[in-house]
Amino acid sequence: MELTEPLQFDHADRRDIYEYVESRGTVSAEKARRALGMEPRPFGHHLVILQRGGMITRVDDELRIAYEDTETQSYEAEEVAVIIRQARQEDLKGLVGAIRAAIGSGEYVDAETVADVIDSEGVILRHNDVESRIFFVACVDDDVVGWVHLKHPETAKLSHTAELTVGVLAQYRGQGIGGRLLERGTEWAAEKGYEKLYNSVPSTNESAIDFLEAHGWETEAVREDHYRLGDDYADEVMLAREL
Repeated sequence: MELTEPLQFDHADRRDIYEYVESRGTVSAEKARRALGMEPRPFGHHLVILQRGGMITRVDDELRIAYEDTETQSYEAEEVAVIIRQARQEDLKGLVGAIRAAIGSGEYVDAETVADVIDSEGVILRHNDVESRIFFVACVDDDVVGWVHLKHPETAKLSHTAELTVGVLAQYRGQGIGGRLLERGTEWAAEKGYEKLYNSVPSTNESAIDFLEAHGWETEAVREDHYRLGDDYADEVMLAREL
């Protein structure tokens, strides 16, 4: 299943199963069956069809939606060995912690919102009738030290665009990790047919603006005093990159 393709179901029970699994990230088959009030035989039948259609994957008794980008990138940074791969549901705690630690003073409002959303939902990968999102993470010794996140609304008029956020823990900056994450997210978006990426940051976050501009992003607009950071106001700098 591709995250860019519309969801189509030929049976209401199959949609119910998919939506239950999608909204939870991972769940046992038996728990899903009981929660949906289905008998074992029809539940198993619908589950087989969802698996055959590439919408649900099952490992032992655990179900999750069947999307995984299998490309893994490994390289040696200046001081550490880094792996960049798609985030898994098991990365949830480490990913939320990395985002919140990386944004520090709160000058990356969009990323802060992303952390709040995935923490409250308890789900990393989403693909439903409202939105789709995916994360790639940079890991050092299996610990998440950076991320790139892409989200797009399931709205025809905006289907060519995706929001991107990216960040790296302070102690791992200056080693090219952020640039590689941004490149990975940009390549993925281009491969999936997106035409434009966008992001917004407070004008006080000069390092983020400089970073994006150095990688081909341009400022499209500035909204004055859009953010209130403590007792002060900051402009919103709206950046984008055409693919």
